[in-house]
Amino acid sequence: MRELIRQQTGEGYWCAELEGDSILQSEYILLKWVIEQEDDPKLEKIANYLRKQQRASDGAWIQYPGAKPDISATTKSYFALKLMGDDINAPHMVKARELILSLGGAEKCNTYTKFFLAALGQMHYDNVPAVPPEMVLLPKWFYFHLDKVSAWSRTMIMPLSIVSSYRPVRQLPEPMGIMELYTNHDYLHRPLLEIDKKLVSWKNLFYAADRGLKILEKIKLTPLRRKAIKQIEEWIIERTDHPHSDGLGAIFPGMVYIIIAFRCLGYNLDDTPVRNAMEELGRLMIEDGDDIRLQPCFSPIWDTGIAAYAMTETGMTASSNQALSKAVDWLVSKECREVVGDWKNNVNHEVPPSGWYFEFNNAYYPDVDDTAMVAMALHRAANGTAPHAAEAAKRGIDWIFAMQNEDGGWAAFDRTISRPILEHIPFADHNAIQDPSCPDITGRTLECLGHHGFSPDDPRVVKAVNFIRFEQEPEGCWFGRWGVNYIYGTWQVVCGLDRIGIDMSQDWIQKAGLWLRSIQKPDGSFGESADSYEDLSTKGQGPSTASQTAWAVMAMMSIYGPSDPGVMRGLNWLIETQLQADDPESGDRAGSWREDWFTGTGFPRVFYLRYHLYRLYFPVMAMGRWLSAVDKK
Repeated sequence: MRELIRQQTGEGYWCAELEGDSILQSEYILLKWVIEQEDDPKLEKIANYLRKQQRASDGAWIQYPGAKPDISATTKSYFALKLMGDDINAPHMVKARELILSLGGAEKCNTYTKFFLAALGQMHYDNVPAVPPEMVLLPKWFYFHLDKVSAWSRTMIMPLSIVSSYRPVRQLPEPMGIMELYTNHDYLHRPLLEIDKKLVSWKNLFYAADRGLKILEKIKLTPLRRKAIKQIEEWIIERTDHPHSDGLGAIFPGMVYIIIAFRCLGYNLDDTPVRNAMEELGRLMIEDGDDIRLQPCFSPIWDTGIAAYAMTETGMTASSNQALSKAVDWLVSKECREVVGDWKNNVNHEVPPSGWYFEFNNAYYPDVDDTAMVAMALHRAANGTAPHAAEAAKRGIDWIFAMQNEDGGWAAFDRTISRPILEHIPFADHNAIQDPSCPDITGRTLECLGHHGFSPDDPRVVKAVNFIRFEQEPEGCWFGRWGVNYIYGTWQVVCGLDRIGIDMSQDWIQKAGLWLRSIQKPDGSFGESADSYEDLSTKGQGPSTASQTAWAVMAMMSIYGPSDPGVMRGLNWLIETQLQADDPESGDRAGSWREDWFTGTGFPRVFYLRYHLYRLYFPVMAMGRWLSAVDKK
């Protein structure tokens, strides 16, 4: 607990480093070359860090420790380093090139990589999926409408539609290109048709539509193009307005893409919107000696909500602990009361604006997950002595109910329904164009509602529990959309069911407990790799981590109680692996845990995260919960 409190800032919040993979570094370098700012002195330090991220054994740049080679990440890193002057005959470049060719060549990269390649003259734009600006003019009833895709997809699609329309190209000298990475050199010069093996499929239908759109663009049959682009420009400007937002979506991809889009629209590099975007990207940098690494975004509200909730599990309240009191005041100050935000487009009735977002400032995108975490932290910390916190939490609950989906579950950013056909759209290969209800957020929401006194008989709770039952996997676990993976989802669901007052002796919940028992390791720990997003046979399997062990222990405690042998073995593992002295190699301090693995999820199968203080928040939460349960007995 001392180490947790030590990490708090003077303003009262926590904000740990949020680590992503190599694409943050490689895309920043490529961006600078697209906009002709390759003389930026920071690039060499970014390239230094990018080189260190390469896996020596096979030359790959990967999505998370232990992952299979990623062709898109490896291609972007190779290209970025070549532009930075690395000799293609150097051993690390040879290894990367051989790997890329063995995986099918640069032509197999994903859509978002192809945009960078096309913008630097390494691919024909006809091989990049079209993102037509006219989509912003579609009526609300249309199946593909921007209100029906995920919030993060909107922040990428809108600027990319401008790039797709203008097709900017910076022509590099031939020796700086990457034609050596293609298995089919015609890919640079002419479009190649990509089709699904099944003749009749949604994928082929969308590919046909994509080809049709490109033909219309070539013959200039796009009468609404100018109107659509103007509307998109206004949409972007509005959502990057300070102080409401720290960049479009307050996340790395949106900030990168709008810079290229603004350049297409004729903005200069010193114009306010471009300068602001560059400054926001600069804030994401961490300089460490000769290296610079980038974060995908900041996570202060998420970090502070979890830290505060963990402290309440140990019995602390805002009136009894100064650190918690400061955290409460800071969280209340960040409540999203502005009448802005895309979320309101899908809510059918008036609800006072509330909720919390993930970052420092992102008023257009409060989310249910953060709101649930903060609302229960504030409610418990207030404990009848901080009415301003309790009132904010109550407003958050009202907003959460307005965001409940028809299927009974909750999604992250919008009230929506699942539209699986959208996953076949050619530019949707980031595997997250939708934001449907998911078990982990629904489970956390139930936990929050339980703290606020709601019962299992409430009709809204009944719908949520029915959704969770429907989503249970055959083994008894639940999928984790925002954390790795089935351990995360199962923890969220089980603890939510317990807190809301569901009978934990029911067979379907006991089945979840048996699954947890089946994956617990002999030493008492738990671990799961992000491999389980692609290989279902690896559910619940992976290197042991403190965060995942804490999640599983809390879930087992909900099902079996604090005296269960499995619970005790998990807690003992946490105690035995807690650092007793500072670790110079990792920088971790005494009282924390060593955790190098990625246990957070951005886009399943595409992008993963390492929250640097998960290893501290959740063990404290689990131990505090166990002590409280034992005291009650």
